[in-house]
Amino acid sequence: MYWRRTAEEGLNGNLQAVLDEYVHLLPEWLGLDVRNPASMAEQVGAAVHDAVSLRAATYRPDEVQLGEDGLTFSPLPIRARFALRFGRNTTDDQKVLQRSGVVRSAFNSPFWPFVLTSTSVGQEGLDFHQYCHAVVHWNLPANPVDLEQREGRIHRYKGHAIRKNVAERHRATAFARRAPDPWAAMFAEAVRTAPRDRLRDMEPFWIYEGSAHIERHVPLLPLSREVEHLARLRRSLAAYRLVFGQPRQEDLADYLRDRVAPEDLAHLVQRLGIDLTPRQERVKLT
Repeated sequence: MYWRRTAEEGLNGNLQAVLDEYVHLLPEWLGLDVRNPASMAEQVGAAVHDAVSLRAATYRPDEVQLGEDGLTFSPLPIRARFALRFGRNTTDDQKVLQRSGVVRSAFNSPFWPFVLTSTSVGQEGLDFHQYCHAVVHWNLPANPVDLEQREGRIHRYKGHAIRKNVAERHRATAFARRAPDPWAAMFAEAVRTAPRDRLRDMEPFWIYEGSAHIERHVPLLPLSREVEHLARLRRSLAAYRLVFGQPRQEDLADYLRDRVAPEDLAHLVQRLGIDLTPRQERVKLT
C-alpha cells in the first residue's frame, strides 16, 4: 500500500532525524518567539510546507539540428528537480515565476534543490549555509573581498559544516539525555566542553573543528591565467583576513610560508597575536 511504503521509506531514510535538525534551525532562522509555542509551531509548519512544495522548473535550451537547409534551432524543454537557478524560474506547469525567496528557503532545507547556481547577485547579503558547505567558483572574482563574500554565504551561524562537527563529537549526548530537541542538547554539550580560553559566542556556533570544513572548488584549466590568479587571490585573501584578526589557517600558513622564515614565526605570533577573548569580570552581589 502507498501509505505503508511511504512510512517504510521515512523509517529507512531516518526522516525523524532529518526533521529534528530542520525544526531546530527554523525558529532561530525565522526569528520566532519561542515563548509562544502555538504561534511558533504554526510558522515552522508553514516554512516546511513552502520548502517541500517548491515546483519543478523547466529550462528550454535550444536543440541544434543540421538539415538540408542548414541549422535549425528548436527549444528542448528540460524539467529540473535536482538543481535550480537562483532568480527568475518558471514552474513545469502553469509557467508561474517562482520567487527568489522561495528558492532560497527550499535550498536552505534538507529537501531539493541540492544544487543552486547563481550569478554575482547571490554573493552578497544572502545566506545559503544551513545545508551547504561547498562553493564552486566557475569564474574567479577580481579581488579577495568578493571571494570572501562568496564563501561567507555558507560560513554562518550554526552552518552545515559546524553541525556536522558538533554531531560527530557529541552525538551520544542526543541519545543519552533523550531531550525533546537533540540538537539543543548537542550544542549545550559542545559549549560545556569548550576550552575555557575560547570565545563562547564563536565556538561552537561559528567555529568548531572537525572533519567537515568550508570547501572551495575552482575548476581551473591547466596552464590558464586563472591558475596564477587564484594563487594571488589566496595570498591577498590571507592578508585581508589577517587585518581583521580572523585568518583561515591554511591561507595564513601559505601567506607566511612565502614571506617569513620558520624560526621567526613563533616570535611573530607571540608579539603580534591578537587575543579577542572578552575580559572575565567577577561581579559581587550585595
